[in-house]
Amino acid sequence: MTTDADGESFRSRFADGDALGTWVSIGHPAIVEAAARAGFDFVLIDTEHTAMSLETVAELARAAAASPGELGVIVRPAWNDPVRIKRILDIGVDGIMVPMIDTPDAAAELVRATRYPPDGDRGIASGRAAGYGQNFVDYVAEEHRSLLTIAQIETPTGVEHAAAIAAVEGIDALFVGPADLSASLGVFAEWDAPELTDAMARSIEAGANTDTPVGTLTVREADVADRVERGFDFQIAGKDMTTLIETGERIRETYDESVSSQQ
Repeated sequence: MTTDADGESFRSRFADGDALGTWVSIGHPAIVEAAARAGFDFVLIDTEHTAMSLETVAELARAAAASPGELGVIVRPAWNDPVRIKRILDIGVDGIMVPMIDTPDAAAELVRATRYPPDGDRGIASGRAAGYGQNFVDYVAEEHRSLLTIAQIETPTGVEHAAAIAAVEGIDALFVGPADLSASLGVFAEWDAPELTDAMARSIEAGANTDTPVGTLTVREADVADRVERGFDFQIAGKDMTTLIETGERIRETYDESVSSQQ
């Protein structure tokens, strides 16, 4: 578990609110190092919609540990699958964010996948998370409970059950996935649609009622302030590939305009 110079865990810092992460879809350690140098609190490593292998995730986690500052690592698996989840957790990360959690039962299954018996179904191993066996007993007995467990709300059903999902013991935060939620509401990519605005507000309220942080994704800098004003407790701001492309486009446009002005 990542801790800062004062010994405060990433989990504690996250629960205090205002955590800022960034989205990692490029499987290269330099991306994680750049996020640390930019001052982000954590990275979200996406394995749902990327080709990243577990070996790549492990290398990114090591890069975070070796980077300046105290960068937390949260990983998104492809699904609420206990086999996928346990293999990610054995790498030794700070948290997990799981897509399409629609019901309290699904949330309870997620929590059980992160916990060892008798509280869950996670298989016991002495991997990197347990210091390759050096703190095996302590990790299995207690330390694994410090993992941050985030449920994604991405459908109308998930919004309807958001308060009940947040109330499941072991769920530490909710995350509103704007793209999937907008699509499931029939307003895909209409970011200011009343249906999406209302669903976001209901999710935020559900979190407030259960004292559960609620976050979302903001791909572009221009949207960050709006999400703060809406009441989100944390954000994952910026996506590596989008930032590279759009920054490159702006540089190209500036160059073309400069050349044209000289002709």
